[in-house]
Amino acid sequence: MTTLDWLIILLYFGLLAGLTWWVIKRSKDTADDYFLASRNLGWFIVGASIFASNIGSEHLVGLAGAGATSGVAMAHYELHAWCLLVLGWVFVPFYARSMVYTMPEFLERRFSPASRWVLSIISLVAYVLTKIAVGIFAGGVVFSTLLPDVHLQIGALALNSFWIGSVAVIVLTGLYTVLGGMRAVAYTEALQTIVLVLGSVLVTVFGLAKLGGWHELRALLPSDMFNLWKPLIPAGMSGTWAPVKETGRLAWYFNQNYPWLGMLICAPIIGLWYWCTDQYIVQRALAAPDEQQARRGSIFASYLKLLPVFIFIIPGMIALALAKQGTVPALAPMVDASGHTVNEVAQAAFPLLVKSVLPVGVRGIVVAGLLAALMSSLAGVFNACSTLFTMDFYTKLSPRATQHQLVHIGRIATVVMVLIGLAWIPVIQGAKGLYDYLQGVQGYLAPPIFTVFFLGVFMKRLNAKGALATLIIGFLLGAFRLAVDTPVSLGLSGFEHGYTTGSFLWIVNNIYFQYYSALIFLVSIAVLVGVSYATAAPAEAQLSGLTYATVTDEQRQHSRSSWGRSDVVYSAVVLLAILAAYLYFNG
Repeated sequence: MTTLDWLIILLYFGLLAGLTWWVIKRSKDTADDYFLASRNLGWFIVGASIFASNIGSEHLVGLAGAGATSGVAMAHYELHAWCLLVLGWVFVPFYARSMVYTMPEFLERRFSPASRWVLSIISLVAYVLTKIAVGIFAGGVVFSTLLPDVHLQIGALALNSFWIGSVAVIVLTGLYTVLGGMRAVAYTEALQTIVLVLGSVLVTVFGLAKLGGWHELRALLPSDMFNLWKPLIPAGMSGTWAPVKETGRLAWYFNQNYPWLGMLICAPIIGLWYWCTDQYIVQRALAAPDEQQARRGSIFASYLKLLPVFIFIIPGMIALALAKQGTVPALAPMVDASGHTVNEVAQAAFPLLVKSVLPVGVRGIVVAGLLAALMSSLAGVFNACSTLFTMDFYTKLSPRATQHQLVHIGRIATVVMVLIGLAWIPVIQGAKGLYDYLQGVQGYLAPPIFTVFFLGVFMKRLNAKGALATLIIGFLLGAFRLAVDTPVSLGLSGFEHGYTTGSFLWIVNNIYFQYYSALIFLVSIAVLVGVSYATAAPAEAQLSGLTYATVTDEQRQHSRSSWGRSDVVYSAVVLLAILAAYLYFNG
C-alpha cells in the first residue's frame, strides 16, 4: 500500500462521512424514519441498497475462495437474480399493501402473533450465526492479508491485524448505522455499490491481463471448473443419490461438496427465502414509497446480482491460475507441491490478488471497494436487527414507548448483536470454508420460513396453528444439525476426528447440508399442510389482501396500474442473461 493508495482510501471515507452527515441532518427522530427512511427511497437507491447489502464479506472472502477451489459451481447461488424478480412481481404487492415494518409483522397479519415472535427469534439467531459473525470474520481476513504486520498491544492484550480489522470494520460501520438509521444505510450503500463494482471489475481486468487473457485461464484450469452443470447432472446413473460424505464404499456421489440433487432442490429454497422473505433484504423494498418503486428497485437489483460471477468467482479462479502459472510468488501458497488447491489459503484469494497484481493507485480504489462491501453488508444487518428487535419485541413489551425511545432501543440492540457476533468468530474459523459455512447454516434455517411465506400467500386454507408448528419444528431440526456440527467445526477435545463412523451423530454430521435442508423442507410442508387441515380454517376477514385468493378487485387493479411493458421487458432480459450463463459455462 503506497501513499497514493491511502489517499484514495481516505477520499472514499471522506465521501462516506460527508454523505452520512448530509443524511443525518435530514433525518427525523421517529421510528418510521429511522427504520424505513420515511418510506421514501426511489428505485435506484432500493436496488443499489439491496445489492450492496447482499454483496458483502461472504463474497469478498468466501465466494472468491469457492471460485479457487470449486470453480463456477457456486455460481448457482449467484445466478439467483430471478429470485429478485419473484420478490418484485409476487411479494411486493402484498408487502406494499400491508405497510408492515418487518417480515415477522407480515406473518402476524397472515397467521398469528405467535408466528411473529417465533420468526423474529429465528431471524435474530440467523443473523448472529451468519451475517454478523461472517462479516466480522471476513473483515479480519481482508485486513490480515493486506496489512499482515499491523499489531496493537493494549496492556497484556495483544491484537494482530485480523482482530484489529474486525473491530475497525464494526466501529466504522456501527457509527453511521447507529446515527443515521435506514436512510444513512441506504444512501451510503448506493455509493458503496458504485465503488465496489468499479473496484471489483478492475481486479478481474488486471488479473486477466497479468495471466495472459481468458484463453489462458481456460487452458490452466481443468474444464470441470467452468462447468455450471457439474453439480446438477449425475456422472452416470450409479450412486449419484448417496447423501453421506464418505471415502469408502459409500463414495457414490458426483461432487464432493455440491451433489447434483442437493443443489437442484436446496439452492432455490435458500434463494427464495433470502431474497423474498428475509428482513435483511426486503426492508429496502418496504422503504419504497409505493409498489412501482419497490418493484423497479427489485428488477434493478436483479441486474446487479448478475455481476458476482464475473467480479468475485472469476477473480478467485484467476488467482488459482496465477498460482499454477507461477508468475506471481505471493499467490504460490494457494497450491501445494502436487498442484492441489490449499483451501485455507484460497479463502484469501481475492485480497491476495488485490495485493499482488494491481498497480499503485488502482489498489487504493479496490481496497476502498473491499471496505465498502464489508461495511455495507454489516450496516444492512445491523439495521435489520435493530428493526426486528424494536418493532417485534420492544413495542409489544412497551406499547406506550415514544418514538425517541424506539430509536434508542434500536441502537442498543445493534450493539448487543455485535458483541454476540464477536463471540461466534471461533466457530467460523474452524469451519471448512466461509461460503460453505454460510450456505450450510442458511440451509438449516431457511426451509420452514420459505414454506410458511410461499404456501401462505398461495393457499388460504393454511392457518396459524400450522404455521407455528412448522416454524418451531423446522427450527429445532436446523438447530439440532448445527449443534451436531459445531463441536466438529471447533475441533473440541474428543471431536477432532468427528463422531464414531456409522453412528447416528456421524450420519447427521456427514449428510450433505443440501440434503438435510431438503429434509427440513419436506417435513415443513407436511407439518404446515397436515396441521392446518386437521384444525379449523382461518377467518375470511383475516385473510383479506394477504393471499391471492382474497385479493380484492380494487387491489388487483392498483397492482396492475403500477407496472408497464418496460418492466416486463427488463425482467425478461434478466432471465435471458441467466440462461446465457448456463449455456456458456458447460465445461
